[in-house]
Amino acid sequence: QLQLVESGGGLVQPGGSLRLSCAASGYTFQYYAIGWFRQAPGKEREGVSCISPSGGNTNYTDSVKGRFTISRDNVKNTVYLQMNSLRPEDTGVYYCNAFTLLNNYWGQGTQVTVSS
Repeated sequence: QLQLVESGGGLVQPGGSLRLSCAASGYTFQYYAIGWFRQAPGKEREGVSCISPSGGNTNYTDSVKGRFTISRDNVKNTVYLQMNSLRPEDTGVYYCNAFTLLNNYWGQGTQVTVSS
């Protein structure tokens, strides 16, 4: 079983940057793909980015391509989401999700607010 803890959210001005972290407990972290999702007020949760267990494959939703970068450190059991050129529409609660074909775990989320 994995436990996931997100951190790094906060209030930032448009054009600013944040780096989110998703720290996992559990010795099987390196076998899980990890996704970042976000949920804005009144909207459904949407996928933002994901990374394969080895880190060799990544994907991004179109709205964040070229601005966000996902990475992972399997020694530290941590996945990162570097977010640059932030926009007000990036505001929301960001969640990380660890998944395989058999298991699926969520963190509690971290708030990101982009506002002047």
